[in-house]
Parts: sequence; structure tokens; C-alpha cells
Amino acid sequence: MIKNHIVWVAALAASLTLGACSRRPLHWDMDYVGPQMAPLQFRDMQTADHQHISASHYLGKVVLMYFGYTHCPDVCPLTMAHMARAIQLLGPEAKDVRILFVTVDPHRDTGPVLRAYVTAFSPEARGITGSPQQIKTLASRYHVAYSYGKPDRAGNYTVTHSAAIYVFDEKGRGQLIGTEATPPDQIAHDLKQIIQLGA
Repeated sequence: MIKNHIVWVAALAASLTLGACSRRPLHWDMDYVGPQMAPLQFRDMQTADHQHISASHYLGKVVLMYFGYTHCPDVCPLTMAHMARAIQLLGPEAKDVRILFVTVDPHRDTGPVLRAYVTAFSPEARGITGSPQQIKTLASRYHVAYSYGKPDRAGNYTVTHSAAIYVFDEKGRGQLIGTEATPPDQIAHDLKQIIQLGA
């Protein structure tokens, strides 16, 4: 009886060891911030189609949020292209991911302009706008700073803004921060892990 018990304990220990070895520790290509980042939260803002939207509409989806403006000459389109490509790399799993492009230039980024801009990158991208105060409040929540340059004679101006990709899981919890320099394959890798953790 004792011998059989010893054999059983040894077999159990071996199975637990194999089980532990099969669980690889997670490796994140973006910066993991977890609870240090505020959850996804906003209310009564608008989509590019003028539909009122709140963060609760995106529960059940992994969200990449980016603050920018459609007249941005370089960083914004590069970042949007990287996020869009990452979603392509996910294949069928992309159905569980959304890109939220929050404009920091609501004066020029009207509904039609915003809609044309985001859909040019990805069908999973959504343009988000609101009043200047709403945008300022949301930006402040994620420590995003922006300021407007002096308009030229034609009324054109630049907007200096923080550039970061904020990633939230399907429950709206903050997870990761990336930049315009994060390659699409690395973004896709981290998104896939978040999707699998929530499965």
C-alpha cells in the first residue's frame, strides 16, 4: 500500500511539473502597465457618424486608443498604419479588436473628415470626437498633452500632442502602452495574448 502511494505521489508530482512547464511566462513587446493605467472610461462622446458613444459600448472588445488629428503630417498616419496592419495580422481574431482614434482637433476634424480618415486605415477603426472640454477631460485621464500652433495666413496650424497607443482588454482594463515605433507584428503579438487571456 505504501509503495503504491509513493508511486502515485511521484506520478502526480511529475504531471504537475509537466503542467507547469507547459505554461510559458507571458512576454510583452509593448510596455505592460496593468493597473497603473486608468480603465477605459468616457461618456456621451460622438462617433464620426454623430452617434453618441460611451466606453461601455466597447466592453467585450480589445481596444487600442490613440489621440491624434487628421491633419497630422507624419506620426498619426504612421501609428494608424501600424495598428491597422496589426489587426490584419490577427486574421479572424480581429473581430474582437477596435481602434479608437480620438481627435484632439475637433474644429477641423468634422464627422465626414474623421470618418474618411479612420476608414482609410481599417474597417475596425472608429473616429471619436466631442466638445473641447470632453476631449480635454479624456486626454487628461491618460496624461495626454496637446497644444495648438499659431495659424498661418490660410488658417492652417499644427497640433503638438503626446503620441502613445493605449491598449485595454475586453473588460476595459488598462494593459499596455506602445508608440508609433512599435512594429505591427509586435502589436499583433500582444493583442493575441490579451485575446487568449480573455477567452
